[in-house]
Amino acid sequence: MKIQACFFMLAIAIVLMQTSSAQEIQKLDASLDKIVPADAKLERIATGFNRWTEGPVWTHESSLLFAEIPGNSIFKWTQEKGAELFLHPSGYEGADAYKGSEPGSNGMTLDPDGRVTVAGHARRNVWRFEKLDPKGPITVLADSYQGKKLNSPNDLVYKSDGSLYFTDPPYGLPTQSDTDPLKELQFNGVYRLPGARQHKAGASPDRDKLQLIIKDMLRPNGLAFSPDEKYLYVADSVKKFWMRFRVQPDGSVTDGAVFCDTASDPSDDVPDGLRVDKQGNLYAAGPHGVWIISPEGKHIGTIRVPERVANVAWGDKDGKTLYITGSTSIYRMRLNIAGIRN
Repeated sequence: MKIQACFFMLAIAIVLMQTSSAQEIQKLDASLDKIVPADAKLERIATGFNRWTEGPVWTHESSLLFAEIPGNSIFKWTQEKGAELFLHPSGYEGADAYKGSEPGSNGMTLDPDGRVTVAGHARRNVWRFEKLDPKGPITVLADSYQGKKLNSPNDLVYKSDGSLYFTDPPYGLPTQSDTDPLKELQFNGVYRLPGARQHKAGASPDRDKLQLIIKDMLRPNGLAFSPDEKYLYVADSVKKFWMRFRVQPDGSVTDGAVFCDTASDPSDDVPDGLRVDKQGNLYAAGPHGVWIISPEGKHIGTIRVPERVANVAWGDKDGKTLYITGSTSIYRMRLNIAGIRN
């Protein structure tokens, strides 16, 4: 697909509020009624972005940050002002034109202190805002494993002990392939960084502390913990399924097994970003929108979205609004159960 130029002012100016009826909800199980209100509305709150928005996170300042990957930008949305350009560039910072299609940053999450942590994607690192200021200081938390550059960190989540987990497929490299000339690691890993929350502002990465916990997934993507942190869920965008791993006391994971899959769906949409609510239900980007999956791994319904969905995040004061990043637009829907915001 030809990538069109990024018109920042257009994206900033266009803030739409469009609704669709609850008929856009695909109900596959009666348990969905406890999650989705009968009068649920899918609202489009911003549009006009360049092909692929990602990485939404609701900040402690009551704003939604999200990445526009092809535009190499992060935007900020508020109820009062709509969408505004927050940071550019957010990913690739080289002097030469980027040779791939995804030069920007990707997933974002909050640490237990409310600081925004960013999967650098084309920047090939993981970094943290020390305060919510595009001109303020940042801290790089991870950039290599055993002396080799990371591929392109994609998504990330904190555990309550302050350790950070993130996925590292090659989607932020110019060719997005395992044979990309810039790819130094021979696998696409999932990593754990102990003590990321406690990492001193401005300090160099603790490179020796980074732990490879999964190395046999083809394209690890979105990830999230169960509410009790006994399980780690990881999407694989090539195999078209979500894996569930048992988290051990030392932070490693074992007993990986397919939790839910989309292989039978003919859509080109694949599992991507995900979040979990406080009752353990998963909300995952997948075919036709956002899949809602029970803690037992049953697909109980889909929030149908008129664009391909990349990721989701919980927002608003009570944490019951699900914000959704689509191809060119941002959506939201009010639900009955509060989410886990990290």
